Amino acid sequence: MASKEGILIVLSGPSGAGKGTICKSLLKEIDIQYSISATTRKPRPGEVDGREYFFLTKEKFENMIEENGFLEWARVYDNYYGTPRKFVEETLSAGKDCILEIDPQGAQKVRENKPDGVLIFIAPPSMQELENRITNRGTEDISEIKKRLSCAREEMLSMYNYDYVVINDQVEKAVEKIKAIIIAEKCKIQRSKIDNLCL
Repeated sequence: MASKEGILIVLSGPSGAGKGTICKSLLKEIDIQYSISATTRKPRPGEVDGREYFFLTKEKFENMIEENGFLEWARVYDNYYGTPRKFVEETLSAGKDCILEIDPQGAQKVRENKPDGVLIFIAPPSMQELENRITNRGTEDISEIKKRLSCAREEMLSMYNYDYVVINDQVEKAVEKIKAIIIAEKCKIQRSKIDNLCL
């Protein structure tokens, strides 16, 4: 019997919703491969190629774009960021689930390239709570906070394009819900190798 292909789980939502925290907790609790992004920016102190990112030259990245080598990619200021198609597809083909943490724009590009991926929108309990989270982390000035909140309001409207929405009021509860979603997805008829059960 052929091994079952892994499931691509896409975690997405506005900045401050808690995608990163949830993703880290999931990686500790379940057997799932984190999808490593590629970038043309220089490694920061302590970062290792193939662990935090695949660090590529601009020329290599642009060649991969031409060869349809990314599930999604974007240019952010002077650097490129993207999700290498080969890494994800090899992980899934080996029967291992893969998780991708990404912004809503990237999530929709992944949907176009991998329609069977499972898109989960991570939402804050309220816009006020989102504002509190972004403000309290102290990494942005007032103008940047306003810009992020304006962007977040637009991104919240995209949740209707997802398969599931998980409200992140408590990280532990959100993680449990996502684990339940993954179990449910594995039990779907389309994903189950059940032909031989009926013989």
